[in-house]
Amino acid sequence: MQEKGKIYLAVSLDVEEEGLFTGTYAQTQISVTNTQSLSKLLPLIKLGIRPTLFTAYHVFLDQKSRNILANLRDAFGCEIAAHLHFWNTPPLPKDLAALSHPLTRVPAFKLGPKLFAAKLNALLNAACDFQKEDILSFRMGRWDMHEAYWETLARAHILTDASVRPVHGTESKEKQPNFFLAQATPYWIPTKSAPIFEVPLTVTPLFNWLPKALVALESGPEFCHNLSIYLQARMNYWGALALLPVYQPLWMLKLITEIYVARGGKVISITWHSSEMMPGATPHLPTNSAVDKFLNRVQNYLLWLTKRYDIVSLTMNDLRNTLGGTSKTVVAPSGSDFSVTSQ
Repeated sequence: MQEKGKIYLAVSLDVEEEGLFTGTYAQTQISVTNTQSLSKLLPLIKLGIRPTLFTAYHVFLDQKSRNILANLRDAFGCEIAAHLHFWNTPPLPKDLAALSHPLTRVPAFKLGPKLFAAKLNALLNAACDFQKEDILSFRMGRWDMHEAYWETLARAHILTDASVRPVHGTESKEKQPNFFLAQATPYWIPTKSAPIFEVPLTVTPLFNWLPKALVALESGPEFCHNLSIYLQARMNYWGALALLPVYQPLWMLKLITEIYVARGGKVISITWHSSEMMPGATPHLPTNSAVDKFLNRVQNYLLWLTKRYDIVSLTMNDLRNTLGGTSKTVVAPSGSDFSVTSQ
């Protein structure tokens, strides 16, 4: 075991309806049968893992899913958190059939603060009906969280967020959030109402200087600017590694972790989806064998992690309670979305 102090581990799942990576999510007759596969978390929980379950609106409406969530919360200490699928959480247009394009293709910035607040309120009302107390942690669907919405989260009494994916670029910065220079270490986001504790996904650039160098290249001649945007949008293919175990082999998960910890990282945030635990619910995991292989990889990674480091697994809210007092406040550069630039 490496003697460099505690490493905190935040394991989270997006608990949601079927539809992941199929091109569209249903807006009516929504199926959430994949939540029955959450029982496959038990071998991981026996290792001392305490997952946070970011749960979508339609899961909170389903009684079988509610029973599963309640058992994971009450028997095993999982945190129930909120996950906004803004494309099928009400309020919705009255005539879905008349839309010229599926709601799933609408980026979150087009909602505007008023509609975002209404959808968030519907989600949290459904969550509180299940939980019987306030939900304290939140994740935005598709990592599509924009600066204009942080204040809305704070007013809704969200204390911890996990919507930021650092070093993730886009060629449409006016449509998609800009998290490129966000740090992987948890930090406080200031808002007018109350600060929010951010727990970003663990993403490690291959070279620490690379993200800032690419952003600096934007201010050069047109060719340099275009090249910078092109490379940023594809950074996850060539220059950065994220702890998304459904995509990464075991050796790469270990490499990401080793690089991150060697650079001083103390909080590891890893995530996947509930539907990735149900065979056939996603195109990339079509069979029982594929799902078993994925979950075995996760278990082997966690076993390696607990042997390699002094690991403390915490839910998102407990992570805020543990590290909030020593974490810094971050004010993002203008044009970024991973914090608030003006008060």
